[in-house]
Parts: sequence; structure tokens; C-alpha cells
Amino acid sequence: MKNEARSADAGEQGATVVITHRVRAGHGDSYEGWINRIAPVCKACPGHLDWQIIRPVRGLTATYTVVIRFDTREHLEVWMTSADRRRLIDEVQPLLVKKDDFFIRSGLDFWFTPEGARAQVPVRWKQFLMTWSAIYPLVLGMPLVVVPAMRFLGLPEARAITTLVATGLIGFLMTYVVMPRYTKLLKRWLFA
Repeated sequence: MKNEARSADAGEQGATVVITHRVRAGHGDSYEGWINRIAPVCKACPGHLDWQIIRPVRGLTATYTVVIRFDTREHLEVWMTSADRRRLIDEVQPLLVKKDDFFIRSGLDFWFTPEGARAQVPVRWKQFLMTWSAIYPLVLGMPLVVVPAMRFLGLPEARAITTLVATGLIGFLMTYVVMPRYTKLLKRWLFA
């Protein structure tokens, strides 16, 4: 019974895979053609939500990043292990400098996965403690910065607007500044 509940909880969370492909010099057009073949196959899979591709900057990089979201981790894993995907990856391999490189993350787990880690996710109670300990000082301090800044800019003092700005800044800081560094700092404890 416990295992069934645990797998139901895991299935209810969305899941994201981030795939990076470094394309060999002179093969960008062939890779683009391959993307046009694999994208519709992936998008037709059950549970597919979103497909985004970040193309390299010509002359600077040769790395493509593909971000694919599914409604559940199970649906994502079905796609990642499918015969169609395997066949298409085998087809594109000669165009790549390295093998197909990817990592999977579920829910807010991306906050807790240090750079370079694969689909390893810490236990939930550690995620909770880290999130709580990171958000608490931000929630206390952000209004002390936002309210004077809004006054200085001549914006009206309204609790809803102040809260909107403060929570937006907290979300930004948590995602891009605090959690990547905090996770790296506490990596040993988090993944012990």
C-alpha cells in the first residue's frame, strides 16, 4: 500500500528532461533536419506538455539544449526509453561531438540538483528544511528593500503590489541565486 501511494505521488508531479547536444562543426543544418524529425514524434507521446530548444549562437557555441516537459515522470521515462527515441538518437550520433547527454528533474527538484548531477534527488524532508531555511530570511528582509524602493520610485503603497514585487524577487533569487549556491554548500548533507 505504501509503495502504491509513493508511486502515485511521484506520478502526479510534472517532469522535465534537459538534453544537451554538442554538434560537430559543419553539421548544424543536418542536426536541424534531425530536430524537425524527432520533435513531432516526441510531441505525439502521451503526457507531453512542452518542447523548447535553445539553439547555439553561431560562431560562439555549438551546443543545442532541448528542454522537454511531461505531465508525469513515468510518461517522460516512457519517451526517453522508447524505441523511436533510441532509433533517432542512433541516427544523430555521428553528428555529435559527445554522446546524448541528459538529466531528468521532477517538480521543484531542480533547486536541489547541483550542476553536473544526474537524476539524483534528495529526500523530501531535506528539501523542505533547505527551502524553509532559505525562504525565511528572504521573506523577512525583502519588504525592507521593496517598500523603500517603491516609495523612491513614487509607486503607490499597496500591500498587494508590495507582496507581488517581493514574492517575484524572492522567487527569482531562490531559483537563480540562493538555491544553486546553497545546494552546492550543503551538497554532502543533502545527498548523504
